[in-house]
Amino acid sequence: MTTPEITLATPANRDAVVGTLVAAFVKDPILRHLFPDDATYPRHAATFFGDLFDKRVHRSSIWTIGGGASVAIWEPPAGHASPAADLAPDYPDDVLARVRGYDEVVHAALPAYPFWYLGVLGTHPDSAGRGWGRAVMRAGLDRAAADGLPAILETSKRGNVELYRRAGWEEMAYLTEPVPTWIMQQPPR
Repeated sequence: MTTPEITLATPANRDAVVGTLVAAFVKDPILRHLFPDDATYPRHAATFFGDLFDKRVHRSSIWTIGGGASVAIWEPPAGHASPAADLAPDYPDDVLARVRGYDEVVHAALPAYPFWYLGVLGTHPDSAGRGWGRAVMRAGLDRAAADGLPAILETSKRGNVELYRRAGWEEMAYLTEPVPTWIMQQPPR
């Protein structure tokens, strides 16, 4: 079986990417902290991932594979603006407070030097186990390497820490609140 081509996302990929991420993160500790209600999770998560997609699709920093079945949303080094800074106004106050609170804690822990930020890496459950997540992650790592910059990510899944270590990432910080979160770095290659 051959691996499909890795492509940069375009606005036409939005629905597939958002659908993949909503499905991929349904049990993720961070997303469930932000959107704990099962009834509203799909809607709020779709808004969240849609906002991230819309902010980055024109920066050529979203890589996909399999028509959006696996996606890596990267933030180029020029910005690192807070994702919560201009959230969709239709979040209820409690959701908005959780998103902004988490965002503030994470951004306070990030380094001041330039880096590429892997904000989201997800594969639709129907496509899991094919190595596509690692492939789309690698596309962003290659871009960071071409720029001579490190890459940074965060994860709240303990099991992901070892997966990322095997891919060359190193733990650089651990946050206990509001959700246990590991901040990891891959030095420039």
